[in-house]
Amino acid sequence: MSDRDTAFAEYFAARSDALRGTAYLLCGDWHRAEDLVQTTFTKLYVAWRRITRHDALDAYARQILVRTFVSELRRGWFRKERVSEAPADVPAASSGSAEDRLVLLAALAGVPPRQRAVLVLRYWEDLSVEQTAGVLGCSEGTVKSQAARGLQTLRGLVNPEQGAKVR
Repeated sequence: MSDRDTAFAEYFAARSDALRGTAYLLCGDWHRAEDLVQTTFTKLYVAWRRITRHDALDAYARQILVRTFVSELRRGWFRKERVSEAPADVPAASSGSAEDRLVLLAALAGVPPRQRAVLVLRYWEDLSVEQTAGVLGCSEGTVKSQAARGLQTLRGLVNPEQGAKVR
């Protein structure tokens, strides 16, 4: 195995779980998230020898992941495959009740894809407005407006009475 392959394998081992979590939040299905991560790492491997700034790998990998997700939606992938209501896999437990997490994940699936991408990058990945704009290839104003609309939509889906008052 070459040094390049070893470095890539180490990066994959270190970051694949985190990217899988981000992908799940984007698409709401563990199997599709796995496909998105696999596609992401395939694209990253193809570009691996051209990458000179290994300190920016996480940002580059996230950018590939989000662009792959949005690109699949444009191609109509969602029309070929249907996500069931019951999750096939359950992520590891964290703070907060399982019911709250399921409600939030179900509501997140109801948020339009572009707004969902902004919410995941801003609040799950904890990226700044500038970093999120860079990943999505849009302006900072677009990130702010998409985040505001996404949060409003999410509130309306989680608590319809509260969402109606906010509008």
